[in-house]
Amino acid sequence: MNDKIRVSIDPDLEDLIPGFLGNRRQDVERIRTLLAGADFDEVRLIGHSMKGSGGGYGFDPITEYGSEIEQAALLKDGAAVTAALGKLADYLARVEPVFD
Repeated sequence: MNDKIRVSIDPDLEDLIPGFLGNRRQDVERIRTLLAGADFDEVRLIGHSMKGSGGGYGFDPITEYGSEIEQAALLKDGAAVTAALGKLADYLARVEPVFD
């Protein structure tokens, strides 16, 4: 699955998008580290933050995966967090913002 995912984004957000997506990529690595230490509270907070911000920037899947991460962390379900994190990482690797 190497196909790019093109997402139409409001041109007014163009300056903010690289930082936003970069921060989400950092979140993926941070969650992996937190999972290794079973810090589900912090994982939940990061997931919650993603759930709240993804759609506002035009990236609804980030909202969806953030919600999945948040819910899995509440249940202390490391396998479910890992599954959602994999989907998020794949999305971030393939997403291509188009400003129109």
